[in-house]
Amino acid sequence: MNVHKVILAAPRGFCAGVEMAIKALAWLVRTFDGPVYCYHEIVHNKLVVRRFEKLGVVFVDDIAEVPPGHPIMLSAHGSAPEVVAAAKKQASYMVDAVCPLVTKVHHEVKVRADKGYRIVYVGHEDHEEAVGTMAVAPQAIHPVESVADVQALPNFEEHVALLAQTTLSHRDWEEVLHAASDRYPDMWTPGRSDLCFATTNRQAALTAIAADCDTVVIVGSANSSNTKALEKLANELGCTNVYRVNKASELPQDLSGVVGLTAGASAPEELITEVLEYLKPIKGVEEVSITDEDEYFPPPRNLRDLIASSGAMASFSLGGPPTTKPIVDRQVSASAVLDGLTAR
Repeated sequence: MNVHKVILAAPRGFCAGVEMAIKALAWLVRTFDGPVYCYHEIVHNKLVVRRFEKLGVVFVDDIAEVPPGHPIMLSAHGSAPEVVAAAKKQASYMVDAVCPLVTKVHHEVKVRADKGYRIVYVGHEDHEEAVGTMAVAPQAIHPVESVADVQALPNFEEHVALLAQTTLSHRDWEEVLHAASDRYPDMWTPGRSDLCFATTNRQAALTAIAADCDTVVIVGSANSSNTKALEKLANELGCTNVYRVNKASELPQDLSGVVGLTAGASAPEELITEVLEYLKPIKGVEEVSITDEDEYFPPPRNLRDLIASSGAMASFSLGGPPTTKPIVDRQVSASAVLDGLTAR
């Protein structure tokens, strides 16, 4: 290994939606006797999922797999309305940890469908977020992933709206947006982009460092859409050596020169630390930050009520018992929560 320097992109790693979802599931694990069930992976990261599995969380792909009377959490990616209804009926206690940005898209789909629009939805058809979103109004929605898909759509007589999966690559979105605008000049689009600010920020940060790197390393799981978008972007930017890894041991041992390092929105910071220790840059680490992220999503409302009724926000982040002095949720990182839970 002869890595000269590491350029560390910022922002990187956990976004506000992931932070919220991880902490919410941690509260369920702390509050209820096991097992706690979670519909789909809480976030798309193998390390996070395995940590919770070790704590007795059972991840399922069908609510029918959950025995009646157990607590259920729905993942951050958003769920179909019928899944939410089934979980409420089946669970002793149900928390929907859907990212608020995904909820925004669900709302837009419902409103436009109720007004008689045909909805062109840009997303990966097999992705959990897309599946949940399309289920909001399946009779009105038309999924597309590419310019060719847009060109294959019919000439709708109804008004057309264009909506998107939140974790898309900005470049992919723009290509489809332009094609759809050509097909449907009077098309409606939301005043505020559906694309997740965190996804966009991570892509912009990677763009800022890519030209100065001999190699780019992206930390995140293969089923993470925003992580794959970072990998695709690095290749589009002309990076010669691009590695998407779950952990440091997946990297080759002959890296050299300047290495750029970033992480998808579901990847914990400890994996970045692990990669840095593996690379051992001779001249250290330079962090390049393009913006500060201060977005915060509080726990789902019914979980906030549960936390309040338990008497305190507790020192669960350190694996300790509840205290009478609340710890404000915003002050505790999801990474600290994960570490504290595994330390019990």
